[in-house]
Amino acid sequence: MSIIFYTNPMSRGQIARWALHEAGAEYEQRIVGYGEEMKGDYARDVNPMGKVPALQHIGQVVTECAAICHYLAETHPEAGLLPNDQEKADYFRWLFYAAGPLEQAISNKALGFEIPDDPSKRGTVGYGHYDLVVDVLEKKFANSDYVCGDRFTMADVYVGSHVTWGMQFGSLPERDSFHAYASRLTGREAYKAAKAIDTKLIEEAQAQG
Repeated sequence: MSIIFYTNPMSRGQIARWALHEAGAEYEQRIVGYGEEMKGDYARDVNPMGKVPALQHIGQVVTECAAICHYLAETHPEAGLLPNDQEKADYFRWLFYAAGPLEQAISNKALGFEIPDDPSKRGTVGYGHYDLVVDVLEKKFANSDYVCGDRFTMADVYVGSHVTWGMQFGSLPERDSFHAYASRLTGREAYKAAKAIDTKLIEEAQAQG
């Protein structure tokens, strides 16, 4: 059964589209406009958070980008994007590192919320502080081409999206290991195909005003 893919090109839906293309999944696209469209039938029937992306597949709904990425890897094992037994620790560790500490640190910094320079206070949040999160991620890719060593897996779609977007929009600093990692990812055919679709949709929306 084809997957119904709810998205908006100017959203994290770009992550899910890339994952769909890496998995070789068949999907039907449904563009959800911001504002009332996300609060209406979509919120009632698909995602009560009123956010995209979301997938509908075999009568079920999947939301949250990290979950969508792994779901697609699981349901399309022929794509070879799942970790083997020796890769599982890195795969899940860094998938959830990006969904937890990295996402929180970037969001808080963007909103101007700084964790006080006090060990007792930094210990109350899940990531400590922004610089620590960035340094840990930098060290990872200074010593590893991909999340699971020298092999691309679905975890790279999610983690890599944070890195490429972070440098593009300034929420992550310019680091050599980040640039090298992003270059490996953005050269992939699935990435380029998915990006071209969203770029075209954005251009069409802007042309319509």
